[in-house]
Amino acid sequence: MERRQTKKIMVGNVEVGGNSPISIQSMLCTPNGDFDSALKQCEALCKAGCHIIRLAVIDEQSLLVVRRLKEVLSVPLVADIQVDYRLALGAMEAGVDKVRLNPGNIGSADRVRQVVAEAKKRHIPIRVGVNAGSVSKALLAKYGAPTPAALAEEALGQIGILENCGFYDIAVSLKASSVPMMIESYRMMAEKVSYPLHLGVTEAGTTYGGTVKSAVGIGTLLSEGIGDTIRVSLTADPVEEVRAAKEILGALELLQDRPKLVSCPTCARCSIDLISIANRVSERMDEIKKSVKIAVMGCVVNGPGEARDADIGITGANGEGIIFKAGQVLRRVPEADIISALFEELKNMDAL
Repeated sequence: MERRQTKKIMVGNVEVGGNSPISIQSMLCTPNGDFDSALKQCEALCKAGCHIIRLAVIDEQSLLVVRRLKEVLSVPLVADIQVDYRLALGAMEAGVDKVRLNPGNIGSADRVRQVVAEAKKRHIPIRVGVNAGSVSKALLAKYGAPTPAALAEEALGQIGILENCGFYDIAVSLKASSVPMMIESYRMMAEKVSYPLHLGVTEAGTTYGGTVKSAVGIGTLLSEGIGDTIRVSLTADPVEEVRAAKEILGALELLQDRPKLVSCPTCARCSIDLISIANRVSERMDEIKKSVKIAVMGCVVNGPGEARDADIGITGANGEGIIFKAGQVLRRVPEADIISALFEELKNMDAL
């Protein structure tokens, strides 16, 4: 696929847009002001593969957490601001790497100019974040409902406020819980501006349903070359958002140096505990540091042959596990030892 070419911005030490790799974002859900919980969740997100972390900045306690996090973390932090421009100024002074706000929501032109001046001084980008629930009353009256055109026009209006202040270090998001609306909104925006786009389906739902909706919405746009950074919004532990995002990028072969897992569906030929084995291997994929392809197959008849292109694979039958490479049996072990044997071989391949 051919990536849409956009302006490149820097979010801390992470490049967003241009030809940069697509970055993964998530958002803290710890109690406001609880630094220890925030730090623990940041560390978990970083370990899972998150590139940029956002947190709601709602008062002075939030700013204290931002300041302390920036003292110990290298991952970029984004301040999510609703209406109080003073919190945007305070967050930038505290060291955030990006601000998410809609300038039309923070009051007078003078307040916008103050925020823009601080962002310029500190080289901090601003994300204009529009969603179906934040379309203005005027545009709702014009279009009759939140529509892709309404979202795009709302975003262009917010962008225009920043551009009129001479500010162009901008990213844009146009989120909706409706996947078709979200897809069409981003398509429209991609034709109108060259700013990097942050993709997401808002209010997507719980882990299973929300992941499916996000995969369809985000995946469709990425397959068209649209999108520079993504968040999978789930009613779940934020680590699950990162895992889902990695799976989406991995499925489209857009995530560099990511190991791949393929596993076959079960059938009557399967005589090992394939589902459990595949899940246990999947849970340990973060241990693998190289781009290797691992196959978990259900039978010795078809498994090694069908997965001949895998770097390494496992299968078995009747209590016996088999490790194979290039379709050839490498070793046989008891089924109970098959996963440990697989990871021993991965270690021998310098993949751990």
